Amino acid sequence: MKLTLAYCPVACSLVPYILLAEAGAEFDTLPVNLGKNENNTPAYLRINPKGKVPALIIDGQPLTENVAIQIWIARQYPAARLLPADPMEYVRAISVMAWCAAGIHPKLTQQARPERYCDLPGSADNVRTHGSHTLFELFEIADNMLAGREWFFDDFTCADAYFYWCFRRGGMFKPDVSGFKNCVAHLRRMEQRPSVQKLLAYEAQVQAEFAKANP
Repeated sequence: MKLTLAYCPVACSLVPYILLAEAGAEFDTLPVNLGKNENNTPAYLRINPKGKVPALIIDGQPLTENVAIQIWIARQYPAARLLPADPMEYVRAISVMAWCAAGIHPKLTQQARPERYCDLPGSADNVRTHGSHTLFELFEIADNMLAGREWFFDDFTCADAYFYWCFRRGGMFKPDVSGFKNCVAHLRRMEQRPSVQKLLAYEAQVQAEFAKANP
């Protein structure tokens, strides 16, 4: 089986990268520079007409949408135990993943791309401010969920990888997230995992290659 992950540094495509590394899967990457709009080139749109990353190309067939990709990885590599075995815990983990995708992710986009929410002149700061308030409310929920726990469930799962990206990305917009102590501790634990260390090294490599190609 040949796997290729369409990936961009910092973007949520880091989540399946981490999970593939956790699973010990052999995979290639297709770096996509979102900053240069490579996601909207005809070549990439043939892979993912939505113009987004990630996309996981499985034996030539692209699979899109982060939650679907994560579930596929978990089912394809059951020995990695990327989702809980108990049926109720399994769907609860998917619930957290869906919350990251549909609840937290849009608020991160509101910080990065305020023009997608309102294009009135001078509205960007107001859009970001309102998005930041909601983002903090969501991080508070996550902080309570992580109280007294290392992971969202008994062991590391896809939910932890997805929330790691959410919290890390949120912190990049320079709000003070230090008050969410359980989320910060979770991020630190994630960064100790070999899969995340591999991801961070690869991320730095691709960022350097992008910078070199576009001085």
